[in-house]
Amino acid sequence: MGETFLTIDNVTKSFGATTVVRNVDIAIDKGEFVSFLGPSGCGKTTTLRMVAGFEGPTTGRILIDGKDVTNLKPNQRSIGMVFQSYALFPNMTVAQNIAFGLKVAGASTDAITARVEEMLGIIKLPEHGGRYPFQLSGGQQQRVALARALAVKPSVLLLDEPLSALDAKIRISLRAEIRAIQRELGITTIYVTHDQEEALSMSDRIVVMNEGRVEQIGTPLDIYNKPSSRFVASFVGTLTVLPAKIVNASKGTLSLDGQSIHAGKKFTGAPGKTVSVALRPEAIAIGKGGANANRLDAKVASVNFLGSIVRVKVRTGAQDISLDMFNQSTTAPPKVGEKVTVNFNPDDLVVLDGPAEG
Repeated sequence: MGETFLTIDNVTKSFGATTVVRNVDIAIDKGEFVSFLGPSGCGKTTTLRMVAGFEGPTTGRILIDGKDVTNLKPNQRSIGMVFQSYALFPNMTVAQNIAFGLKVAGASTDAITARVEEMLGIIKLPEHGGRYPFQLSGGQQQRVALARALAVKPSVLLLDEPLSALDAKIRISLRAEIRAIQRELGITTIYVTHDQEEALSMSDRIVVMNEGRVEQIGTPLDIYNKPSSRFVASFVGTLTVLPAKIVNASKGTLSLDGQSIHAGKKFTGAPGKTVSVALRPEAIAIGKGGANANRLDAKVASVNFLGSIVRVKVRTGAQDISLDMFNQSTTAPPKVGEKVTVNFNPDDLVVLDGPAEG
């Protein structure tokens, strides 16, 4: 890891008797892109607003580049902010919008002109400086909002669900652009989203939040492949969560609907205790697999064609398990009602904390 640049130090935020952010502790490196991911009302935007200075923490501190900014106003923090709603000035041209912060800061006309031109190049709208926001598409407006936030060369860039008002295709291309610009400028960035695909595809690290608390901080691979809680496992990616009984925790053996399975990672618990186990659909395949694979006898319950992927649901006893197959013209998917054996690697079986369902 690099040097810590932004610290959210044990921050709590309450509105009256309601606590919306609880003991959030995050250290973000210089130049790092960190996403706050979670459902509506989980505290991610409130945490972002505290970093920006729009809200003050009830307890805890916020430090930027080693300086305590907890009690500083937003304009004293060297922050660039991009909102969901673009928030462009409708009566100003694109160039005037981008120049706004520089003008307020008292930059010279020549410096403003040069910086606006530079920013228009970075957001790939070099010919659009004279246009007004209403003459732009939603994606173009959000790029202008990004340029305006970056024009003043802030130390930290904050983005609050900036793509959620745009349609899916624009969102995908724009998130790649935002990430490319962020990398080019090397700016420390916090990105708030409820879209797991956005967070997984853009971030160096993801902070998963739930009910005001941080559930897990990790790389996209860690968050997806090694969820540390039932909530993270269920919220990020498609997942089958099943109840299984512990046979022998020290040996990693469990029973799923009377069929023996084995977990590759250690877990604890008394024999006979019911726990939740989780499997990603891409981790399961039809067939017997290798020598060490877990195998389950099952019956095909449904087959759904999703383009490049075919999602098959198989039933083992009382449980349904989803698995993904590539759509290949040479291999037909199984038929509903067909008896099959499915297999998966012991390391892909995640034993979760919390009570089991079912």
